[in-house]
Amino acid sequence: MVHVLLDDMPWVIQFLTYGLYLVSVAFGYFQEYFERFTHYLSKSKLENEIDYENGYAPLCNLNNLFFVKWSYRRVEDLFNRPVSGLPGAHIDVMMRQGDPMYNIPLKPDGTLKRCLNLGSYNYLGFAENDTKITDDVIATVQKYGTSGCSPRIQTGTTDLHRNLERTVADFVGKEEAIIFSMGYATNSTTIPSLVSKGDLIISDTLNHASIVVGCRSSGASIKVFKHNDPVHLEKVVRDAICEGQPRTHLPWGKILIVVEGIYSMEGEILKLREIIEVKKKYNCYLYVDEAHSIGAIGKTGRGISEYAGVNIDDIDIMMGTFTKSFASVGGYICSHKHIINHLRRTAFSSVDEFSMAPGCGQQVLSVIESLTGRDGTGDGARRLKQLADNVRFFRQGLTKRGFVVIGDDDSPVIPVMVIVPAKMSAFSRLCLERNVAVVIASYPATDLLLSRVRICVSAGHTRKDLEEALDVFTEVGDMCLLRYNKDSQYIITRD
Repeated sequence: MVHVLLDDMPWVIQFLTYGLYLVSVAFGYFQEYFERFTHYLSKSKLENEIDYENGYAPLCNLNNLFFVKWSYRRVEDLFNRPVSGLPGAHIDVMMRQGDPMYNIPLKPDGTLKRCLNLGSYNYLGFAENDTKITDDVIATVQKYGTSGCSPRIQTGTTDLHRNLERTVADFVGKEEAIIFSMGYATNSTTIPSLVSKGDLIISDTLNHASIVVGCRSSGASIKVFKHNDPVHLEKVVRDAICEGQPRTHLPWGKILIVVEGIYSMEGEILKLREIIEVKKKYNCYLYVDEAHSIGAIGKTGRGISEYAGVNIDDIDIMMGTFTKSFASVGGYICSHKHIINHLRRTAFSSVDEFSMAPGCGQQVLSVIESLTGRDGTGDGARRLKQLADNVRFFRQGLTKRGFVVIGDDDSPVIPVMVIVPAKMSAFSRLCLERNVAVVIASYPATDLLLSRVRICVSAGHTRKDLEEALDVFTEVGDMCLLRYNKDSQYIITRD
C-alpha cells in the first residue's frame, strides 16, 4: 500500500501549494472589493446581491457565494461536464463554450468529443448495452413498468424485489438482505436505525459523506480513528470503554465500528483481518461499506471479505451499492434476519423512499447471475479477470513512467498525485484535448496538499485503450511536471 506522508513532504511543494491557494484567495478579495467599489460609483447592484428591502434574511451564505464566484468559477469547466450516451470504456463529452469568470455561463456548443473514459465507476463494464442483460432489463420494464410509485412498506414491493434480496443475501453470504433505491441513503438512513443516544460510533477519518451524515443523524456519540489504522482503532476503543459515556461515565450501550472496503479517494483496501481482531477482542459491532469493493475484488467478486479471506460471520453489517460494479442504482444491507426485519420497519428509506425501479433491480439480478456463472456464459469470470489484469497493468505502467500513484495494487481506484492545484486544472484540460476524460479531486474533498487525478479502470478497457492512456499521461505529465517519482522517497511510503 502506497500513501503520502504529509509531514515529510518537501517544503518547496508545500510552499507552492499553500502559496497558490493564498494568491487565489487574495486575488478573489481584490476583485470582490474592486467590483463593489465600481458598482458603488455607478449606483448599480452587484451580481447575486441580496435585496434586504423585502425584510427577508439572506438565504445564501455570502462566504459560499465568494468561493463560487472567485474560486470555483476559475475551474468550473473541469466539473459537471455533460456527456451523451452510456458510460462505457469510451464516452461522448459535450463540449461547452463560455467564461464563467466574466459572467458568461458554460453552454454546450453542439459538438461531441469521443474520449477514453477513466472516470466512471463502471468497474466490470456492465454499463454497456450490447449484452443479454439489456434485453432482460427491457423485458422487465415491459412487465413491471418504470417505477413502483410507492415505498416498500406500502405497495412498492414486488416479487422481483424479494427475489433480488434473496439473491443478494446468498451472493454476499448473509442470512437476509434489504435493498434501497439510493446508495447514499443506504448509509445515511440505516445507521440511525442501528445506534442512538447512549451508543458509540467509531468511524474511519476518511469515511464517505453518507456515513458521516448517518452517524451524525443517529444521536450516538462519535469518535474517529486514523485512516485504516487498526492499532489506533484499538487505542480509541480501549479508551472509550475505560472512560464510558461523557459526564456520567456509564458503560456504552453498544459500540459500532464503521469502515469501508475500498476508500474511493485513496484507492486503499481495508485492513479487514486486523480490524476484525480488534472488533472481536472488545466485543464491538462491525459495519463495512462495500460500495467500491463488492464486485470489484475477490476471486468471484464477493468483495472485501473474500479478498481478505475472513469469515463473513465476523462482519455484523455488510453494506454495498449497486451503482458501481453492477451498473445500476441503489444499495443493500446484509445481516442477520432479525436485524434486517428491524430495518424494514425503522429505516427511513424503507418506510418513506420509493422502491427501486424494477428495471434497475433486474440489472442487478442479471449481473449476479453472470458473476456466479449461472448464465452459463463464463462472462462474469472473464470480466473479473480482465479488471484485475487492467488494474495491475495500468497502475504499474503509471509507476514505471514516474507518476506518484497511491493506494493498493489490486484497487480499481487509482489516484495519481498532482499536489499543486494549478497542475490539477492544467492536467484535466490537456487530457480532454487529447480525448481522455479524467476526474480530479481537490480540497475540500481531499487534504489541501493532496490534489489528485482519480482514475477508475474498467473491465471494458482493452490493453490498447490503456496503452494509449499511458502515452497521453506521459505527454501531459511532462508538460505539467508531474513525473517526479525520482524524489518520491520523500513524499510516499509503502506498507
